[in-house]
This record gives sequence, structure tokens and C-alpha cells, in this order.
Amino acid sequence: MLSRLFLCKGKNTYSCKKNLEIHYAASYLYAKHLAMNLKVIKGDITRLDAEAIVNAANSTLLGGGGVDGAIHRAAGPDLLEECRLLNGCPTGEAKITKGYKLPARFVIHTVGPVWKGGNNNEPSLLASCYRRSLEVAMGMGLHSIAFPNISTGVYGYPKAEAASIAIDTVKEFFRTHPLLDLDVTFVCFDNDNFELYSLILT
Repeated sequence: MLSRLFLCKGKNTYSCKKNLEIHYAASYLYAKHLAMNLKVIKGDITRLDAEAIVNAANSTLLGGGGVDGAIHRAAGPDLLEECRLLNGCPTGEAKITKGYKLPARFVIHTVGPVWKGGNNNEPSLLASCYRRSLEVAMGMGLHSIAFPNISTGVYGYPKAEAASIAIDTVKEFFRTHPLLDLDVTFVCFDNDNFELYSLILT
């Protein structure tokens, strides 16, 4: 209602109608764009043939458990050697390397927050992981990226909250970059995350 009032404020009936038509057309195109560019699958992110996959890394970038360890094992030792040159990565930031033996050309490493109850800036840091990864992909001119469920493993982030942050952040990024040609896949390893993402994206 407020948006309609704003679009019509100080305008005659014809101008108001045209503004509303443009507004609703843009909203429709945005929704259609999202439906085409966002999807969720259940599977192994190390086998995905995207231009870039995102690694839920620790701050050293030198490998660890969960998806981080799986990506390093699948990529081979050259990934670790390149990561040694990056001097780590702060929480909420992202850095890119080659994919080496992975099907993906690149790996975007991002460091998610450890859940400490939600009062230590965890939501904004988690959102930053997704935003910064998308910025890196856009800066490289990539057309496809796949995300794991960042911070929901040993870092203990509640899955429902993390899923909402992930999807909302990606949608907002598309809203502020309407011409971006980038396919985004959320790759869920477990049933709980897959059901959550599927429900939110429905």
C-alpha cells in the first residue's frame, strides 16, 4: 500500500497508472528472474559442475572437517598450496582459488560464524559470507555458483535461521543487481536442510 501511495504521490491519474504498471511489471520480471536463477538440490557439492563452488572454510583456509575437508580432498594437494598463499580469511569474507581436480573451475572460500547464541553478530556475518561470495563471483564474470549450508555443521548455526539468511541475502543481491546473469544452487547434504530450503523457495 505504501509503495502504491509513493508511486502515485503528486501525479495525475494517467501518470499514476503508468507508474503502477511499470512497478508491477518490474516486480513480475524480478520474481521470474529469481525462479529461473535459484534452485536447491540434495547432493555432494564436490561433484557439481558449476563454475564456482563455495567452501565453508575455517579462517586458516588450510582445510578441516565437513565440506571443507571434502573439497580439499577432491581438489587435491594443489588447492592447499594455493590456499597457503592467501594468509587466511576473516569471518564473513571470501577469497577465490582455482578448483584443480574438482569439476568446478573455482572455489570461493568463505568463513562462517560460530553460533554463540545469536548475540555476537552471527546473522550479519553469515549474510556477509553469501554476499561476499556473490561479489567475488560477479567480479570474476562467473555465471554459476553453488553454496553449501554455511555454518550449520560443527559451527552449530540453527538450520532454519541459516537457511532464511542464505536465501534472503541472495534474493537481496539479485534485487540490487537486476541484470546479473548468475545461476545460484544451494547444495544440501542432509535431508533437514534440503526440506528447509525447498520450503522457503516454494
